[in-house]
Amino acid sequence: MDTTQKAFIGLSLAKYILFKCLTQNGFLALYFDHKLKTEDKLEIKMTPKTVPVGTKVITFLSAVGEIVVYYGASLTAVLRNKLDRPRTYGEMNALGVNSLPIVMIINTFAGMVIALHLSSTFADFGITSQLGHLLTIAFARELAPILTGVVVAGRAGSAIAAEIGAMMVSEQIDALKTLGIEPHAYLIGPKILAGFLMLPLLIVVANLAGICGGMGLAVYLKHLTVLTFVDSILTYIKPWDFLGGIFKGFFFGLVVAGIGTYYGMHTKNGATGVGTAATKAVVSSIITLFVLNFILTILLY
Repeated sequence: MDTTQKAFIGLSLAKYILFKCLTQNGFLALYFDHKLKTEDKLEIKMTPKTVPVGTKVITFLSAVGEIVVYYGASLTAVLRNKLDRPRTYGEMNALGVNSLPIVMIINTFAGMVIALHLSSTFADFGITSQLGHLLTIAFARELAPILTGVVVAGRAGSAIAAEIGAMMVSEQIDALKTLGIEPHAYLIGPKILAGFLMLPLLIVVANLAGICGGMGLAVYLKHLTVLTFVDSILTYIKPWDFLGGIFKGFFFGLVVAGIGTYYGMHTKNGATGVGTAATKAVVSSIITLFVLNFILTILLY
């Protein structure tokens, strides 16, 4: 698959997301779709300034299209039962289980800090009974998914890019192809499936850690009773508040694993390139997570 085909896939995906998010009743999408169909020719005058911009756009769309191809190839490997199961279990352990301690620590202290600020403010207005409700809303919808995504991107995303990048510069992936082993089923698919499955589970743990941390601080430092805290959660919180955040985890896992794989597969220049690929994977993943979180929040809530 060449760069043009990958760019076309990325452009199609970007067009779908844009119309889905920015059009509320579909009329704008139909209008632009009609314009695209009726225009016979789109002329763009290329100048020295527009050429680099156009190149960057094509490169970006090509990258998106290639990552989508990775997803499709991984799904095909799963459906055809060609995925390397032992390697998949190992990736799930590396990406999910090994990330548990840092996810729990970060979310626990984040919950405590937020509870500390909210309780002080709520005490001035006499509404400390609403602390559990608002803390849970903040964690279930936004903080648990995005904090967990950033942690996994920094820890596992960089590891994915570095591992695949090291294999690329040492020509191990070419050796796999020579031996008749499909890289998507043996190397890429397990990482993407592990990210897809494990990140939602980590978000569940992050919710528990953040809410329990905030409740502990409210009870022992602000003298709020456990019953009051829990009652505000049960009264105002709906199941979708939690399910929406967990649903975000599936997309976040795909983003982290897909971007890490992409930069790993495009690693060059030896050991220096491996470090560069890992850095780019983390930065790109975190930026994409925040943008995707905004889009999903609009669609889900």
